[in-house]
Amino acid sequence: MKVHEYQGKEILERYGVAVQPGKVAYTVEEAVAAAQDLGTESGEDLFVVKAQIHAGGRGKGGGVKLAEGIDAVRDRAADILGMMLKTHQTGPEGQKVRAVLIAEAVDIQNEYYVGITLDRQKNMPVIMVSTEGGVEIETVAEKTPDKILKCWINPLIGLQGFQLRELVFGLGFTGDAFKKTLRFISALYQAYTQSDCSLAEINPLVLTEQGDVVAIDAKINLDDNALFRHPDLAELRDTDEEDPLEVEADSYGLNYVKLDGNVGCMVNGAGLAMATMDIIKIAGGDPANFLDVGGGASAETVEAGFRIILKDPNVKALLVNIFGGIVRCDRVATGIVQAAHNVEINMPLIVRLQGTNAEEGVAILNESGLDILTAVLFQEAADKVTQALGAT
Repeated sequence: MKVHEYQGKEILERYGVAVQPGKVAYTVEEAVAAAQDLGTESGEDLFVVKAQIHAGGRGKGGGVKLAEGIDAVRDRAADILGMMLKTHQTGPEGQKVRAVLIAEAVDIQNEYYVGITLDRQKNMPVIMVSTEGGVEIETVAEKTPDKILKCWINPLIGLQGFQLRELVFGLGFTGDAFKKTLRFISALYQAYTQSDCSLAEINPLVLTEQGDVVAIDAKINLDDNALFRHPDLAELRDTDEEDPLEVEADSYGLNYVKLDGNVGCMVNGAGLAMATMDIIKIAGGDPANFLDVGGGASAETVEAGFRIILKDPNVKALLVNIFGGIVRCDRVATGIVQAAHNVEINMPLIVRLQGTNAEEGVAILNESGLDILTAVLFQEAADKVTQALGAT
């Protein structure tokens, strides 16, 4: 689960991570009040007004602006709030800005990058640091990979002192700044592990002219599977930043991810869903979504899945691929028939059933009177989808 920058900074502050002071605002009036609380009596302080959306590249899209004085804060907030901010991560339609973060500007001497994530190949957290802060880390990795220093942490023993020193030496810190950066990375790692993060990224981490080490930005992603341990963090979810179809699917307990293709997929099991999307591509089609209805695949979940998939105007054909392990195929077939009667399906529907009572399930589909194409083999199902698309 992604959270906003201001929420990420609030999480980090709990663990003693030094962050740039700031306050969130949802209206222009709140933005002005935030600046007045943060600034001095003169009202001529320098602030930063930052759009709060779940996407990077906000500055390039016009979502981060400097404001000198309270009047400038008012103008910048008015410009940003409500805008459709377009970045390389939002897509061409952009994302509506519903909140801004008003932060005190800092005197930057140098910028750095610090990030922690899970290395799935080594099954260990990895801390990455670079002197190329303020630049997209993907660009650094592509053009100057030697400027990224990595350190893998054994989760059984945790982050060790020598590893911290190696990272901070790699950034070139000395003296008091060296000690502050040691504390910063140590606190960041504590926040990452204890909050069950999948990503904790600070870009940029800055050394100020006053010698402080501060997080100017914070990108925090939380592991969805661990949110049951953190009900307070689960409440930070902002469904306005998510695809409406994915939010609706989640309300039914379905795992749905919208894609750009034209073949709607309904599958039980994440692995089978991935394989189904692969074979659709191989057969010449293009999957429109990832949809895992889970082990139950009841009539209710199948109907909900159909309704969600059919809300995507790009979908021109449907493929249901079910393996009857936990659930019997005849029960799934009955659910498909029931759902098809309740949902108007005006496009080709191909169903592949394998596993327990698969033959009985196919018989139910064939005797339903509905226009359903059945398949036995994986490749056969994919071929029937592409053939149906060619006929439409």
